[in-house]
Amino acid sequence: MCGIVGMAYPRFSRDEVKLEAVRRMRDKLSHRGPDDKGEFIELDGKVGLGHRRLSIVDIEGGHQPMFNEDSSIILVYNGEIYNHTDLRQELERKSHSYRTRCDTETIIHLYEEYGTECLKHLRGMFAFAIWDRNLKRVFLARDRLGVKPLYYFHGENGSLFFASEIKSLLEVIKPQLNYSSLAERMANHGACSDETLFNGIKLLLPGHFLLWQDGKILVQKYWDLSFEPKTIGDDSFFVENWLELFRQSVRIRLMSDVPLGMFLSGGIDSSAICAMMTEEAGEQIKTFSVGFDDDESNELQFARIVAKHFQTDHHEIIVTGEDFFSSLPKLIWQNDEPISFEACIPLYFVACLASKHVKVVLTGEGSDETLAGYARYVKAIKLIEYGKRYESLLPLKFRQFIRLLLENSDGKLSRTFLVRKANIEELFFDNFAVFNRKSQDKLFTKKAKEKLQDAYFHQKRLLEASEVGNILDKLLYVDMKTYLQELLMKQDKMSMAASIESREPFLDHNLVEFCAKMPAELKIRSGTTKWLLRQAMKKKIPEEILSRPKMGFPVPVNKWLRTRFKKLIDEYVLSERVISRGVFNKEYLEYLTRRFLSGADDSSKIFRLISFEIWYRQFIENDYVAGKIH
Repeated sequence: MCGIVGMAYPRFSRDEVKLEAVRRMRDKLSHRGPDDKGEFIELDGKVGLGHRRLSIVDIEGGHQPMFNEDSSIILVYNGEIYNHTDLRQELERKSHSYRTRCDTETIIHLYEEYGTECLKHLRGMFAFAIWDRNLKRVFLARDRLGVKPLYYFHGENGSLFFASEIKSLLEVIKPQLNYSSLAERMANHGACSDETLFNGIKLLLPGHFLLWQDGKILVQKYWDLSFEPKTIGDDSFFVENWLELFRQSVRIRLMSDVPLGMFLSGGIDSSAICAMMTEEAGEQIKTFSVGFDDDESNELQFARIVAKHFQTDHHEIIVTGEDFFSSLPKLIWQNDEPISFEACIPLYFVACLASKHVKVVLTGEGSDETLAGYARYVKAIKLIEYGKRYESLLPLKFRQFIRLLLENSDGKLSRTFLVRKANIEELFFDNFAVFNRKSQDKLFTKKAKEKLQDAYFHQKRLLEASEVGNILDKLLYVDMKTYLQELLMKQDKMSMAASIESREPFLDHNLVEFCAKMPAELKIRSGTTKWLLRQAMKKKIPEEILSRPKMGFPVPVNKWLRTRFKKLIDEYVLSERVISRGVFNKEYLEYLTRRFLSGADDSSKIFRLISFEIWYRQFIENDYVAGKIH
C-alpha cells in the first residue's frame, strides 16, 4: 500500500509546480509508505507527482513514479491489482514489454492499450494518477467499491491538487469548514456525496475517474452496482456459486512477497475468511484480535474459539479507556475528518499489533452491506410494511392525532411508523441517523442553519440512482454508497497509520455483483440476516460462531464517558470555546449532556461532538497540542 500526491497547472498559468511543495505533500504520507519515496516534475514546471511506498510485491522493482518505455506515461499508484498476472500475459501477447514483476507496470501498459477503458479490466483496489505527456492530461481513478481513498482540489485558476489523504492537500490549501457537508456528517456515519468537511476539497467517488486538461476537469462514472435482472436458481445453486467466488477472492488476496495475516473478531465474517485462508494458504495463518479491559464489552472469547478451531498463530491486545482517549487526537488527525466509528481506535491498536508480525492483513468489511447483515434492515422493512397498512386502514385525522401526541418524544416511540411516514427516508435514513432532522434542528444555531444544506438531499438522490424497486436492494445500495464508504476509510487510514495494508475479500467486485443479483430471501430469511453466508459456512466454522447474533464491535464509550472521562464532555462539548464558535446551540448541548449522564443511550451523539471539536481545533484552528487528552 502506498500514498500518492500531485499537482498540475494549466499551460497558460503563471504558477509553477515547486519541488519543495511536492515533497512536503508526499512526506506528509510517510506512514503510508515507509519503505521508499519518489517524485517527478515535468520539465515545463506544470506537473508534479509524488509517491510513498509500502513494498508488498516486487520489493526491488516497484519504485514510483513509474514510466513507460518512452517516458510519455508517468504513473503513481496506491493499491493491489489481483489479476495483474493474467493481464500481463495478455499485454505481452500484444507486444508490451515489462521491466518489473509488479502490478504497477500492468496499469501503465493497460492505459497504453485501452486509455481510460483500462479500468474495466482491473480486479482489485486502487487509486492512481497518470500524467499523459502526449495528451497533456492528468487521469485520476479510484476502484469500483472505494477501498482506496483519493481526494482532489480544483482551483479557480484551473490548478489541480490531489492526494491519498486530505492532510497532504493542506500543505498547499488553507483549510476552511465546509458547512454544506456538516449536517450530513452529523446525521450519518458516512458522506452521501463527494463533499468533505473541508471547503473545496472533494472525494473522488468510488467507480469514478477524473480527467484534467488545460485547467478543466471532467468527472465520470465508469462502474455502478446493478441489482437487476435477478439470477434464477435454487438455494444450492447460490450457495455453491457464492462459496466458489468467495474462495477465489480470498485466494487472489494472498498474493504477497511479504508476510500476511488477518484481523479476527470472532464474528461470522472474519471466521469465514479464517476458514478460507486456512484452506488456501496451506500453512498456519496469523490472526490478530483486540479486546477491552471491560468484561461486558470484551468478545475475545469468540475469537479464541475460532483461533483454536483453525490452529492459528493467534495474537491479542487489550485496549483501556486511557489508551482509547489518549490516542483519539492522533487518530482523528490520521482520519482527516471527525471519527464516526468508535471502533476506529481499537482497530488502530490491533493494526499496530499486527505490524510487528506482518505487512498485509485480510479483513471482513463488506459482508453486511452485500448480504444484509444489519438488524436495521429487518426493522426498517417491517416498519415500512406496518406503516403502509397503518396509513391505508386508519383515518388521516386519527393518524395526525397520534403523531401530535408522540412527536415530542425522544424515545423509541418517536422512531415508529406511528410518528413517521411509511417511506425509506423516514423509517431508515432518519430513524437510524446519529443526529436526525428533529435533533439537528435543535443542535445547530440559527446562524449555522443559514449555512447548512439538507442532510438528506444526497440520500434521496442515491435512492433515485439505484433504479431498483426491491426495498432491501435500495437499502443495501445506499449503505454501500455511504455507510460502507466510511467503514473503508476507517479500515484504510487506521491500518495505514500502522503502516500495514488491509484487503477485503468480501468486496471483490465479481462477488459483489453476484450478491446484488440474488433474490432478497437469500439474504434475509425468516428474520435471519446473512442467511446465505450462514448456509455456506455450516460445515466450516464452529456452531457457536455460526449461530451467534451480530453484535457489531461494542466499545464501552458509554461507561467511560459517564465515569472517569466525564471531564472530556466539559472540555469538548460544553466549554466556552465550543459555544462561542456559534455552530452548536448551548441549551441543546446542555440538555443532551444531562440526558446522557442520566442514563440515556446518547453516547454516539456525545462522541460525535467530541470528535468534531478535536478535529476543528486541529485542522481549522491549527491547534494540535490542544487536542491532547490525558
